[in-house]
Amino acid sequence: MFPLPSFQNLDRSTLRAGFPEIEAIFKKFLAQNHIPGLAYGIVVDGELVGSGGIGVRNVEDKTPVNGDTVFRIASMTKSFTAMAIIKLRDEGKLTLESPAEKYVPELANLRYPTRDSAKITLRHLLTMSAGFPQDDPWADRQLGASAEQFSAWMKQGISFSNPPGIKFEYSNYGYGILGRIVSNVTGMPYQTYVKTNILEPLGMTSSTFDVNTVSPERLAMGYKREGDIWIADPPLNDGAFASMGGLFTTINDFSRYMAFLLSAFPARDEADNGIVRRSSLREMQQPWQPRTIASNRPTPDLPAIVTSDGYGFGLVSGIDSRLGYSVAHGGGLPGYGSFYRLLPDYGIGIAVFTNLTYSSPASRIYEAYVALQKTGGLKPRILPTAPILVNVQNSLTRLYETWDDAGIQAIATESFFQDMALEKRKQEFEKLRQDFGKCTSVTAFEPENALRGRWTMRCKRGRIEVYVTLAPTVPPLVQDLEFTAIKPLSATSKQIITEIIGLIGQWDAEHAPTLFARTMKREALRRQLDAVRTQYGGLRLGDVLEGDGKTQVQVRLTGKLGIVDLKLKLDTQSGKVTEINFLRPRDTTFVP
Repeated sequence: MFPLPSFQNLDRSTLRAGFPEIEAIFKKFLAQNHIPGLAYGIVVDGELVGSGGIGVRNVEDKTPVNGDTVFRIASMTKSFTAMAIIKLRDEGKLTLESPAEKYVPELANLRYPTRDSAKITLRHLLTMSAGFPQDDPWADRQLGASAEQFSAWMKQGISFSNPPGIKFEYSNYGYGILGRIVSNVTGMPYQTYVKTNILEPLGMTSSTFDVNTVSPERLAMGYKREGDIWIADPPLNDGAFASMGGLFTTINDFSRYMAFLLSAFPARDEADNGIVRRSSLREMQQPWQPRTIASNRPTPDLPAIVTSDGYGFGLVSGIDSRLGYSVAHGGGLPGYGSFYRLLPDYGIGIAVFTNLTYSSPASRIYEAYVALQKTGGLKPRILPTAPILVNVQNSLTRLYETWDDAGIQAIATESFFQDMALEKRKQEFEKLRQDFGKCTSVTAFEPENALRGRWTMRCKRGRIEVYVTLAPTVPPLVQDLEFTAIKPLSATSKQIITEIIGLIGQWDAEHAPTLFARTMKREALRRQLDAVRTQYGGLRLGDVLEGDGKTQVQVRLTGKLGIVDLKLKLDTQSGKVTEINFLRPRDTTFVP
């Protein structure tokens, strides 16, 4: 049975404790940025569990914002366009690798930047890699363009900033072309297709591309700020560029859309009856075209937040050192600014809409997730251990106690014995048994995925960490097996590590020669220890991770700003340190 991750022993209701802080974050954002009105929503496990309206939808009549107030969400429309394309792909009506000109004849005579340029495909358009230049704010003003105008532009040609397929560059024009593809393939206006095939099936009955269908009593009027006053910035008309940013919606409606995107996770066996396949929804939320990698410290004394992301299909997805894998997109047009971020592994999404030109609540949504972290309820799904891995763990534990040639052959691939002969494998187990003695307990298996993971055997004279990887055979068999020997620290080793921690806190040029061999460069060592102090703060000794406890040791050091592993080699005669390394812990993705 394939293991499915789930929220094990986790009370999801504890997240609600963070809702008051989240509202305070958004209220502060509204006040600091002089935004007339704001609506927000928090989706957990497919339900809108927290929402609110702050400020007003119209500065003239002072009517308050609520969950049914209609905002334009601008470029957040792009994932609806991508979903329409993917739905048509799944139905066999188009392919992502086809040249765009197959579906848009106006592009047939497009002049490419180089003779060897690849023709623009639908995949290029979806992932913002068609080679078009970033076109904000020009494209923002083209929402109301007619189909005839759009056709004339494409026939005239398109200026390129890069050859297609080379790199990411944000292009509204590309998503305008995708909207035309939807229309040409289906024989109906893009807006009609999205409404009947996505919005209505999801129950998004208050969502529309035509602002004229919105009751004035529900519409958030768009504004721009000039000096100390708000000036009305009326919504741009609906037209041929609607597919890049024309949708109007409400928090109550959009929460259904966030829930639908999140419903694709995790992959599972249950019936797949949605308007788009779950696998296709997951496909949309992958970083297909690299976009950015960045590091930033909120304040100089805090750990850096490292982010890496790419553009998927109408969505930005990636990872960062605090929240992990997330999916997001923003939107900005005259009169409006919006953003949402999903944490698929956590089953949570947060969206914020505003009625001020280009105002972006992205950083405030990030702060909202930090507020949820403080509750202790923001935990990802946990992957259970596959039965095959438990069987392998039990088999290898028995082989450690009593070796059996037939026993190891029954669970391992042929290549396993080509990498190390059977007799050598036997000797490896016997040597471990001789050095560590009888196994007294075994920890639970820690899976990395359905066919790989680790556990620890606690033995009479130390610990042995076991790491196993199974092959894609049927049934899965052991293809790789690694042991990490962990002996307790000797009194001498422990004292040396304690003194090194002291030197990290305050370098002592007179004491250093008593710890380190002459072959070690003292000035370089001092700079290294100073850097460790700056990065991690005051440190204390944690767990022993590897080594014989005497001449080779690796330990965990825990500081105020993070954890780091210290690896030492000691001279057997003098007892001095001959090699020192600070390593990123295996269970930490980023250093501070």
